[in-house]
Amino acid sequence: MKKLLLVKEIYLEAFKNLGHILIEKYFKIFSWFCFIMFFVVLYAFIFRVSTGFAFD
Repeated sequence: MKKLLLVKEIYLEAFKNLGHILIEKYFKIFSWFCFIMFFVVLYAFIFRVSTGFAFD
């Protein structure tokens, strides 16, 4: 829980004084897109490992 709060604080601090509203929205959307893609890759890896895929 402590790490989750730390990540949240880092996320909020990163966008606090960024500048123009368009740049702020772009980076927020991009960061959420990166988080989602990371979890998709993590899911695909766990799925492959759990089904016995041979990583040759």
